[in-house]
Amino acid sequence: MYKIENEIFSDEIIVQEQGDVVVKNEKLFREKIVPNLIETIIMSDSSLMKKTCCWVTHQAAQQLGVVPSSIQGLYEARGRGEISGFTVPAMNLRVLTYDIARGVFRAAAKINAGAFIFEIAKSEIGYTDQRPWEYTSAILLAAMREGYRGPVFLQGDHFQVKATNYLKDKEKEVNPLKDLIREAVEGGFYNIDIDSSTLVDLEKATIDEQQKSNYEVCALFTKFIRDIQPRGIEVSVGGEIGEVGGKNSTAEELNAFMEGYKRSVGAVKGISKMSIQTGTTHGGVVLPDGSIAKVSIDFDTLKELSEIGRTQYQLSGCVQHGASTLPNEAFHKFPETGCSEIHLATQFQNIVYEHLPIPLKEKIYAWLHENCASEKKPDQTDDQFIYKTRKKALGPFKKEIFSLTQDLKMKISKALEAEFDFLFSQLKINDTKVMVDTYIPLVSIARKKEELLKEEQELGELEGAD
Repeated sequence: MYKIENEIFSDEIIVQEQGDVVVKNEKLFREKIVPNLIETIIMSDSSLMKKTCCWVTHQAAQQLGVVPSSIQGLYEARGRGEISGFTVPAMNLRVLTYDIARGVFRAAAKINAGAFIFEIAKSEIGYTDQRPWEYTSAILLAAMREGYRGPVFLQGDHFQVKATNYLKDKEKEVNPLKDLIREAVEGGFYNIDIDSSTLVDLEKATIDEQQKSNYEVCALFTKFIRDIQPRGIEVSVGGEIGEVGGKNSTAEELNAFMEGYKRSVGAVKGISKMSIQTGTTHGGVVLPDGSIAKVSIDFDTLKELSEIGRTQYQLSGCVQHGASTLPNEAFHKFPETGCSEIHLATQFQNIVYEHLPIPLKEKIYAWLHENCASEKKPDQTDDQFIYKTRKKALGPFKKEIFSLTQDLKMKISKALEAEFDFLFSQLKINDTKVMVDTYIPLVSIARKKEELLKEEQELGELEGAD
């Protein structure tokens, strides 16, 4: 604990008073303590030390007005027709999360933007080695480093049910996802996207029967979330009717899901948005030379279903997944269709890889050939294989990538900031900070260090006994 006690806490900058954290000098805290905290969280091999730094981060953020929040109030206002004309970007940051998030906050500050989400999918939590508490801490530290104040939206993306597992043993599939949701909510993820669209069975005779397992399981998880959400927080929950990469969604499917979902969820507050399929694929379709095939999005479907969602069910609208690799000229169309949220991931990862030193990339690619060889399809070229699998290396190489020089990390952050500048302007989230401040209350949730560190302390006691 030497590093924490002697470098994190300082009588001049940050102290502990009666079990709480007090920031005494915000400028020095941002310049000196924040870099120390993120380095310890990423590089330390001690779970106890990492969690302690996460607790310090959370406490300091609450004090400085950087508050994990639910976007529910903003989406409800949109469902009532009080606000419109913009699409909220939801950004999956798979690597260098702290540095890239700094670019997000800088880009947002230029245009007074507040309606943007940081998210990570169930699968990404695994292969990027970022548990919810770590991801939240990286985002909050980035916000504090850039002087941001206000609500910060963190989201569990594609918290997905696997159909084959569910059909074999429902409880065995549902219970681990409940555990992940609980961990995410405890970590400050007050926005959860439930993806039970994998349970849609197009072989059934009627659309209601096709969607039945989907809406029943989504309702089950909605009720669970309402039971565990903190006092004063209404978690924003999303549903999904069309699995990304599958057939395009229809109005009939949306209506069938929503009517069945309303019956299943009862009086409990329901979802605030609906993810649909309009022709995209996660990561894009990779051509033999490693380039990405052009995608044609069905904007008419996106517009029609968003309108139905708002007018008939008071949803904020529909959500577009798999949009990272779309051509630049497509993005201005999303606000025009009434799309409420767009999910972006792969292009950010691509920009990071473009900047990695060649020796490190060669090391990563060699690791992929050795550890992911079973994923290579017979008709895939090496370029296709590398492009599709290189996300799997982000966890194993997380520390090595974080250890890049500060100059190179800032260069990557600046390159991504330019990407965010473009996306934010196209999605028209300028001046949405005013809307966010109007509709989103700041609710501080107390976190006791003893509760957060209980598991690590118990493990330490057991190890000591050995």
